[in-house]
Amino acid sequence: MNRNPYFNYIDEKLHVLARRIETRGKLNMLDLHLHSENFYLHLLNLLYGYSLENLNAKLQNVEAIDLIDHTNKIVVQVSATCTKQKVESALSKKLMNNYKGYSFKFISISKDASDLRKKTFKNPFSLAFVPTTDIVDITTVLNTTLSKKAVEIKEVYRFIKEELGGEVDVVKLDSNLASVINILSKEKWDETNESESVNSFEIERKITHNDLKDSKDIIDEYCVFYKKVDEKYSEFDTSGVNKSTSVLRSIRKEYRNLKNSGTADFVFQEVIEKIKEKVLESPNFEEIPIDELELCIDILVVDAFIRCKIFENPQNYNYASS
Repeated sequence: MNRNPYFNYIDEKLHVLARRIETRGKLNMLDLHLHSENFYLHLLNLLYGYSLENLNAKLQNVEAIDLIDHTNKIVVQVSATCTKQKVESALSKKLMNNYKGYSFKFISISKDASDLRKKTFKNPFSLAFVPTTDIVDITTVLNTTLSKKAVEIKEVYRFIKEELGGEVDVVKLDSNLASVINILSKEKWDETNESESVNSFEIERKITHNDLKDSKDIIDEYCVFYKKVDEKYSEFDTSGVNKSTSVLRSIRKEYRNLKNSGTADFVFQEVIEKIKEKVLESPNFEEIPIDELELCIDILVVDAFIRCKIFENPQNYNYASS
């Protein structure tokens, strides 16, 4: 398969969006789904030459139909749920009787739909619907993109870059942040790895100094792993000079961007979310369960807090035990 850098970027960003939708995490799912509707509206128009518009922008909470193209007579449902029941539920809505002569398309925005395309469906209002071609997933979109000319692929890239952000790397560089998460994910984080290498009184002083109330429990729980994280950073640095420094700088950069955006607890949680997004977007990230990923990121951010990389330090703060 021809894999130019623009296509690589498109592939990566679509899968990152799918993972965010699937894992949900602390994201506002409604906002994310609405964003996905509009994102796919423009993407499908670009790829297939449709004239789709968002029906929910005109009529709130329309059942079964999210996007509509009156010119080409197409109705579309955009969904994070990829099941036969979901498709049949849409096709059976009385609203569909208003769209006889239209074709129905189902867009799966987070799940692979290859098995769904093999099924047969009840279609009581007889909309034009061929599952093999009218059920679309990320693989379908990528294959369609790949069939385009280079100039058209670049146009898709420009659209996705504007919508989802970031720059294409012609040569993909490993993400140090993802690499250290990969290392941490192989550890067993229990009492056997707890240590007394930090001064708990000093950490408590810093928590109070920054008025961290809701985040206190996370810091108290994971500060005991400071020594183990330090060992893992040393292990990580053997593969390159001061690579752990770039990880701590990444966390500090997110903190600086967010430090004036709300309460201290809000900023602490948002730093965690931003680091999670960075890791999920990295081509170097090894897939692990979302709860394990969040555990590793909590530990890393708490460690950065202890090491004076984020939040203000009280006078004469000294986190290391003597």
